[in-house]
Amino acid sequence: MATVPAPVPPPQPATNQAQMNPLPPSVFTLPQTAQLEALYTIIRSKETSRGDFLFYSDRIIRLLVEEGLNHLPVVKKVVETPTGATYEGVGFKGKICGVSILRAGEAMEAGLREVCRSVRIGKILIQRDEETALPKLFYSKFPQDIAERYVLLLDPMLATGGSAMKAVEVLMDHGVPEDRIIFINLIASPEGLRTFCTKYPQLKVITGWIDLGLNEKAYIIPGLGDFGERRYCE
Repeated sequence: MATVPAPVPPPQPATNQAQMNPLPPSVFTLPQTAQLEALYTIIRSKETSRGDFLFYSDRIIRLLVEEGLNHLPVVKKVVETPTGATYEGVGFKGKICGVSILRAGEAMEAGLREVCRSVRIGKILIQRDEETALPKLFYSKFPQDIAERYVLLLDPMLATGGSAMKAVEVLMDHGVPEDRIIFINLIASPEGLRTFCTKYPQLKVITGWIDLGLNEKAYIIPGLGDFGERRYCE
């Protein structure tokens, strides 16, 4: 009699061992599923081709943007269906704007445009000042009515949090309330999250994965390397 193989157990949720416990109340992660961990495993590998890195990182970005939209306020909205019936649903309360931190943040703009038609996009360029070692604003361009919009701030990596905090400072200087900003990123360090959320507790953070921490060079470990270099360079 042939031996019947044991059934294969169903996939189990991934366990993010590095996740901060407890998370700051303003931080939200994607559901830590086996599929999500598989996507991160692909983009973390140094053997992954640029084409695969683009494809799988875009999948994660799309998930992050969708989760970010879940945190926007809504209002009741009544519509008439093709059957002549009415449906009491909801609609977004206000207009939104995506703001990318150059250059890696630009990679997340396409994911936002895929789910939000005709969304306005702003840009911020922040680099380290060699004399002070502090983040310095070099360029910014926003829609004229940005102060009236909810802002999705886009940057793939949150290491020390310096660039992200400077970007929030610039947005608030342009009249955007702190609680109208949602920061979206792929990988965050616990140190960066603590610093960022302590300075801006009313701002929401949507991250895909929280890594172990930073090394002596302030690189996220295990991380995935330089996102911009892997995204834009052959």
